[in-house]
Amino acid sequence: MPLLFLNEKSWGTACDPARAERAMADFVAVVRAAAAEGGATLVSEVDVKALEIVEGYPINKWIGASPRNRVLWQRLRALQGRSPVRSVFPAEDATDHLEYRHDGEVVLGLGAAHFMDGIAVSLPVARPWQSDHVTLERSELVEADDGALDVRHDTVEVRHLSADPHLDGHLEWIRKTRRDQVTTGSRIWDSRADLYPHLAFLPRVEDQLRDLSPHWVVPVRRALERLEEAVAAWDPATMAEPEWRTKVTPEGETRKRVCRFTDLDGKTHTFDLHARFTPGVGRIHFRLVPEERTIRLAHIGSKIRPEV
Repeated sequence: MPLLFLNEKSWGTACDPARAERAMADFVAVVRAAAAEGGATLVSEVDVKALEIVEGYPINKWIGASPRNRVLWQRLRALQGRSPVRSVFPAEDATDHLEYRHDGEVVLGLGAAHFMDGIAVSLPVARPWQSDHVTLERSELVEADDGALDVRHDTVEVRHLSADPHLDGHLEWIRKTRRDQVTTGSRIWDSRADLYPHLAFLPRVEDQLRDLSPHWVVPVRRALERLEEAVAAWDPATMAEPEWRTKVTPEGETRKRVCRFTDLDGKTHTFDLHARFTPGVGRIHFRLVPEERTIRLAHIGSKIRPEV
């Protein structure tokens, strides 16, 4: 089920009441259309009923303005989820590790939509929300292999809706998301052959995936998808390793000893190549198996720490 995340920044701006009426009608229409295609749920940081549509025009006043508005509100209310936006982030207070901004302002809903690989929805009043994608500035606190902490800044695109025409560009993704329903680590493990035919998983990874926190399912899934894309395009006869679609690095010599695991052949090998999933110190460790045109994954979880 795809998630729709309310962009709180699009509410409470200045416009005339007639424009506010049209904006609310468009907003309800596009949320309902997305839900009809994919069974989507609207997630918001606060109860939508507590918001102001525009300055000085709270939703309660809009609801009471006409029977039509009351019907629209009932339709919207039926699609609102119970959990707040913050609940999609990892329990260890991801705000310390990850922050999204738009035009210099922190945006919870837009950021959650990107982090959870969902869609942001906005009230179509201001010009920035008249597009099917929105660009965000992202800041992540990342831990290097040597333990040093650094803040990485980049820009990302988030799927976005504020009017029916925006839905056209996302229909295929919504339908695919509903069909695949990869919402748990167990589903990743059980469907690995279909989802990632060019990746091989050691048996020890099964428990790691089945025990995967719900907050980490999307970051892990996306990292695996990028590894799959890279390996699928890999020709070991002409390339020493795939052209990675995500950051992949080897461990330093002093850490390679903690990356040795028993492989499928019963022998111990070093799985020091690793991709990252964030926020935090998530790692996917693997080794190249060029004779099979695959990579073999040995660890999916937190950064491997030396045994004390």
